[in-house]
Amino acid sequence: MNSKERRAYIENLLKENNSPRKGSSIAEDLGVTRQVIVKDIAILRAEGKKIIATPEGYLMPKEERNMVKKIMAFSHKSDDIEDELKTIVKFGGIIEDVVIEHSLYGEIRGMLMIKTFYDVENFINKLKSYKAEPLLILTGGIHLHSISAENYEIIDNIIRELKDKGYLIED
Repeated sequence: MNSKERRAYIENLLKENNSPRKGSSIAEDLGVTRQVIVKDIAILRAEGKKIIATPEGYLMPKEERNMVKKIMAFSHKSDDIEDELKTIVKFGGIIEDVVIEHSLYGEIRGMLMIKTFYDVENFINKLKSYKAEPLLILTGGIHLHSISAENYEIIDNIIRELKDKGYLIED
């Protein structure tokens, strides 16, 4: 299989799967190194393919025309991350990303694609096992999330509960 065929295979694989695929797993399937896959993903992105790298692997989001999206501003301690994320997904919200505004680097974005309680628990477990600091540490707790949902009623329910818990930054 040449590089063009391999990239077509990767693109189709990501389009057909609803869950992320690790680069190492794709590499093993194709008999190449993970670095070859990283390079192929970079080329596909340069060609305009929307491929997201999440902590769980690569994915191509389905174009969900009926989904609504809201960017929300948060401020809280790192101890509240799990509760914040679970509050969003319990109503059916999807946490697409986390964004902070860094004084040196400007905007820093981490793709999350957290949809379920399992995803939240997995994210929290990785945060602990990697001994990593969440991005909000760099900004005193201030961060943004892009939240998508099937309708505005879900978004409104999420906002209401997040406000009650004091997590949202209000005007």
